[in-house]
Amino acid sequence: MKYLYIICISLFLFSCGNNEEEDHEHDAEGNHLSSEVPAISKTIWTDQTELFVEFPALVEGRTSKFAAHFTVLDKHQPVRNGSVTVSLIKGDSGIRHTVESPSSPGIFSPALQPKESGTYDLVFELKTSEYSDRIVIEDVQVYASAAEASENVAETEDGGISFLKEQAWKIDFQTAPVTKGEVYDIVNTSGVWQAAPGTYKSLAAGANGMVNFVAENLTEGSEVKRGQLLMNLSSEGLSSNNIQAEIAQAKARYEQAKAEYERKKELYEDRIVPKAEFEKVESDFRVAEANYRALASNYGAGGKQIRAPFDGFIKSISTSNGDYVEQGANLVSIGTDQSRLLKTQLSASHNPSKEAIASVWYRNGDGNWSEVEDGSIVSVGKEVEDSKPMIPVYIKVNDVVEVPEGSFTEVQIALGQTETGIVVPEAALLEDYGNYSVIVQTGGESFERRPVKIGKRNGKNAQVLNGLEAGDVVVTTGNYQVKMTSMSGQTPGHGHEH
Repeated sequence: MKYLYIICISLFLFSCGNNEEEDHEHDAEGNHLSSEVPAISKTIWTDQTELFVEFPALVEGRTSKFAAHFTVLDKHQPVRNGSVTVSLIKGDSGIRHTVESPSSPGIFSPALQPKESGTYDLVFELKTSEYSDRIVIEDVQVYASAAEASENVAETEDGGISFLKEQAWKIDFQTAPVTKGEVYDIVNTSGVWQAAPGTYKSLAAGANGMVNFVAENLTEGSEVKRGQLLMNLSSEGLSSNNIQAEIAQAKARYEQAKAEYERKKELYEDRIVPKAEFEKVESDFRVAEANYRALASNYGAGGKQIRAPFDGFIKSISTSNGDYVEQGANLVSIGTDQSRLLKTQLSASHNPSKEAIASVWYRNGDGNWSEVEDGSIVSVGKEVEDSKPMIPVYIKVNDVVEVPEGSFTEVQIALGQTETGIVVPEAALLEDYGNYSVIVQTGGESFERRPVKIGKRNGKNAQVLNGLEAGDVVVTTGNYQVKMTSMSGQTPGHGHEH
């Protein structure tokens, strides 16, 4: 029994010794950084990269190993290939070390052994197949001894939310800097999608005849290509209004007028016939030629041809296969999604005008807000009626809008004078019963939930009246997961998968 007790105690101590210690820093291989000197962590953002690096305080004559976490800010993914060079520079001299690949995705582990104490610049140079970046941490101190480092470097105690890089890299995660931007008074309304002028065309019958569909599956919504043959109009078998007979007659008149014109032209040049007579013959010839070419245009073996004028889709069909139609009758309409017209309405109390409308946002097919480009306000109504107390506003949208014509959408219109203020993306906001907060990244793996007061909103950005400053970094995608981590009451161990 005593022997069994000793074995249990030994196993317990062994298992404790193998637990990851939450309060210790680790290098890129998951080893504990030296406890003889305090650990330092730095987080630096560039336009392309986030660097979160952990390393023991630099001491003269001692090798310090870095755990440098590199994140590509676009899509917030780890750097998976490339090299990193770390340099310790003072003036024109220094030391450097290059590692040619990450020890695990996103994490590079170079090492440096400073030769002299002093103040240096610590420089990280990242080179990948996609891009390069250079990150400088200024005024990094190299201490003369471990004791001096321990005296001067305070251990940081972060009481915030711990969310490891490996966690962020595995989920849909994104951060964005807090900036100053322009904010407006926003009017929430709705709009309806209409076809913009010039984006559709109705094709009419150029002659009397029987409709013969040539294109297979010619239905509303079908895609068509420029010049594609859609249908023929055949007058074969008709005793009257027969286009074939009319073309034959027009051709005969044209050829007769042409021969007479050429004969009189020679006589006129020889001054045998007067000018007035020649001009009369020439006029008859030009009329006969125009009439023949008009009748014969787009005429083929199957009859008068109806072709698509541009790439697009069948907007509507006004006839059926085999129908008899008269010249000028509408046959089919071709449309394109290259441009749409968004009709919305504003109350006259807003005193809207083209000059007063600063910007417009609408819900796109994905449910996200899209901003209409500048100069797209086509017109604003000038008057209202008792039966129509709203003023119509027409907005041209050049983006492809993949929603049916006549569909409604949410619209936000920015009016009045602009103000400059702190703004964050709408996606960064967390709401609890009318109160708002954001997740602020205070370090590479450190976050805090911060309450904010919201001002004007436009669906894409929100004005922050207090709680944030320009330069803060907030989580815009994945903030809910960080929030849930904070609510769990557990801080994950620093179990880097290196």
